[in-house]
Amino acid sequence: MITASLAVLAGLVLLVWSADRFVDGSAAVAGHFGMPPLLIGMVVVGFGTSAPEMVVSALAASQGNPGLALGNAYGSNITNIALILGVTALIAPIAVHSQVMRKELPALTLVTLGASWLIFDGHLSRTDAGILLAVFAALLIWSIWSGLTSPHDPMAKEMTSELSDHPMPIRKAALWLVIGLVLLVISSRILVWGAVDLATGFGVSDLVIGLTIVAIGTSLPEFASSVIAARKGEHDLALGNILGSNLFNTLAVVGIAGMISPMAVAPEVLTRDLPVMIVLTAVLFLLGYGFRGPGRINRFEGAALLAVFCSYTAYLIATAF
Repeated sequence: MITASLAVLAGLVLLVWSADRFVDGSAAVAGHFGMPPLLIGMVVVGFGTSAPEMVVSALAASQGNPGLALGNAYGSNITNIALILGVTALIAPIAVHSQVMRKELPALTLVTLGASWLIFDGHLSRTDAGILLAVFAALLIWSIWSGLTSPHDPMAKEMTSELSDHPMPIRKAALWLVIGLVLLVISSRILVWGAVDLATGFGVSDLVIGLTIVAIGTSLPEFASSVIAARKGEHDLALGNILGSNLFNTLAVVGIAGMISPMAVAPEVLTRDLPVMIVLTAVLFLLGYGFRGPGRINRFEGAALLAVFCSYTAYLIATAF
């Protein structure tokens, strides 16, 4: 038990550090090759911060732990909205000015509903996974198009400022990209082993471990990116990290896991976790879209999101034993 706990702790620390290096290296390399700043913010940073979820869920699926694979993906989405945006809004209320973000908010809501409908039969097949990956590819193409046609979007200005604040030579950037990617895989293996062993030791499902410890741990890169961006007044970038990550988790992370190993979906995922994720996504859409002007998540709404996260996590723990 002690060994498993240390493995989880060490895996999470190394995972967060390597993910940070991977994202920084990727963003810098993309900038050196002339990628538009908006595209870097939407694709490289938004999706790159979900690299831990992708590797962990892929490894969990390949090792026959579907609960951990799905719990990590859906738990991360819940954590991103309720915990990370909640804390971020408490630090600095988030105002949404980016037109691209206003388009991504309804897209995320529709994707969440569609992905939930696909697995409502209690099974994630390779066909379902293929559909998720196809939708992800279409959204990726749309993101690239948006980045190329909206060079003056407020989020592009924020990303330009962020890149100029952290210049990095191309060789160093490429080195961090490779080191970050290698350590992501190594730390994910350590984390998955420790999480499964911990679940067995405590007599709880790997789903619960995935929804709590693993999901919070793999969401720490998004947490750091969003809080730092909000404190700098880069509100659209803070929200963009979350939207990009949740789209990636819902489509690519679950899709890759399903392609590796089709899996049964636990009943509690359908009756407990997916409804929570859907409701939180809908609330995020209503708060962030801004039907009568710029969307905004104030401190009161941030506190409410945080309270939902605490209640949900407390319920998971109370019913796990």
